Amino acid sequence: MITRREFVATSATAAAGLAIGPSGAAAAPSPTSPVSRFARPCVVASSNGIRGVKVAYDQIVAGTDTLDAIIAGVNITELDPDDQSVGLGGLPNEEGVVQLDASCMHGPTKRAGAVGCIEDIATPSLVAKAVMDYTDHIMLVGDDARRFAISMGFTPQNLLTEKSRQDWLRWKARLNPNDFWLDHDDDVQIRFTTGTINMNAVNATGDISSVTTTSGMAWKVPGRVGDSPIVGAGQYCDNTVGAAGSTGRGESNIMTCGGFLCVEFMRQGLGPEQAVLKALERVVATTQARLMGSNGRPFVDLQFYAVSKDGRYAGGSLYEGPGFAVCDERGARIEPCVYLYRQNERPRRG
Repeated sequence: MITRREFVATSATAAAGLAIGPSGAAAAPSPTSPVSRFARPCVVASSNGIRGVKVAYDQIVAGTDTLDAIIAGVNITELDPDDQSVGLGGLPNEEGVVQLDASCMHGPTKRAGAVGCIEDIATPSLVAKAVMDYTDHIMLVGDDARRFAISMGFTPQNLLTEKSRQDWLRWKARLNPNDFWLDHDDDVQIRFTTGTINMNAVNATGDISSVTTTSGMAWKVPGRVGDSPIVGAGQYCDNTVGAAGSTGRGESNIMTCGGFLCVEFMRQGLGPEQAVLKALERVVATTQARLMGSNGRPFVDLQFYAVSKDGRYAGGSLYEGPGFAVCDERGARIEPCVYLYRQNERPRRG
C-alpha cells in the first residue's frame, strides 16, 4: 500500500488547484485472463469522450492498466469547465449546487468503487477509485464522500462556473412568471441535460475496466442519485466477458440494471450490438405508463455502450441520432449507435 500523499501525487497533477490525472494507486499485480486469439485493445465511450478515448487507448497500448487509462480519459471531460455534463462546470441541482456521482470497476481484481452526491471535488472518478483502493466498501455518499476525498489529498473547489450559474438563473427565473426573479430574455436556450460520460476498455490480454462519471440531471432535486454511481447500472464489467455502461435517463437504467444486463447478454453469446439492443428492449418493457406516448414509445432516451473481451464494440440508443466514441488501431472517431426507434417515432409531451 502507498500513503495517501503518494496516492494523490502519483495519480494526479495540479490543475486549477485540483487533483487530476490517471490514478496510480498501487495494488499488488493481479493475474490477467487468458489471452484471446482475437483480443485487441479498444476503448468505447459516450460521444463526449471523444478526446478521452484517444488518451486512454494510447496509455493502454503503452502498458497502463485499463482502469487507470480510462479514468485519465474521463478526467479530461471532468476538468473541462466548458463541458457542462460532468465535473467542473457541471449543471447544478435546483438549489444551484453541483453534485457529482461516479463509479468504476476493475475486471482483473473484481473490485469496484463509487461516490454519490459528492460536492466540491471535480474528479469523482478518481475518488471512486480511491474508495476501491483504500477501503473495504464500494460506495460513499454526500458530505462523508467529500471528507474522504479531502483526507485522501483531493483539493475542494467551487465547481459552479459562471456559465453554469447563468444557465441556472435562467431556469430559475422562468419557473414562476409571478415571482420576483427577472427573466433573462436573450437568445440562450435553457438546457435540460442528463449529462454523463461512460468509458469502457479492453487491452491486448483481455483485461477489462469501466467507469462512469456525471453531474446528473440538470436542476435535479438535491440529493438525487442516478445510475452512474450504481455498479451494475451505470457501468459494469466482467473480466471473462466484457464491459458496458450508459448515459441518458438514469432512473430508467436503474430499473433494468442495464450495465449488468448488457454484459449478461454478451455472456449468453450475443455480440455487443445485439446485447445493447436487447437491453434497450428491456428498458421499454419496464418504462412507466406516465413516461410513454400514445404510440407505445418512451418520452425519455437512454444509451448503452459495450465492449467485449475480444475487442468487439457497439453503442445503442432508444432513438436514432446520437453517436458514440471509439478508439482502436484505426484511431479515435465517432460512430453511429444502433437504435430501436426513428426520431419521428419519439412522442412529444403535451
